[in-house]
Amino acid sequence: MLDKNKVRAIDVMGSVGSGKTSLIKNFLSRLKDRYRLGVVAGDLTTTIDAERIKEEGVEVIQVNTGKECHLDANLIRRALKEFDLGSMDFLLIENVGNLICPAEFPLGSHKRAVVVSVTEGPWMIAKHPYIFSEADLVVINKIDLA
Repeated sequence: MLDKNKVRAIDVMGSVGSGKTSLIKNFLSRLKDRYRLGVVAGDLTTTIDAERIKEEGVEVIQVNTGKECHLDANLIRRALKEFDLGSMDFLLIENVGNLICPAEFPLGSHKRAVVVSVTEGPWMIAKHPYIFSEADLVVINKIDLA
């Protein structure tokens, strides 16, 4: 669906509180005047992140997973049907906050990013090597707090 409509997608992974939503909002605020953007916001039960992202004036589709600790390709496929992909350039997918599960479930995105916060401690990469080895980009966040 994405390739057919020439939409580039990035799966943004990271633990709860790492700064995924803030990074996405920053990305949107800088690029929304040049590109047509959309966001899938994944969460267990709330719409908090989706509501924050909507402040940027882009279309956001909320996907709640219930007890599941990650999004999967079927959930993304259903969410994509709610977008007008023909009028979109980039899709950001905010995965459920977790450093274990999301890496094992490719979503069909073109790139995968992991956000890690220095406030999570010095061992996060050593403790969770798989998600970092699967990522195309690692964002080290909250370095100003170190």
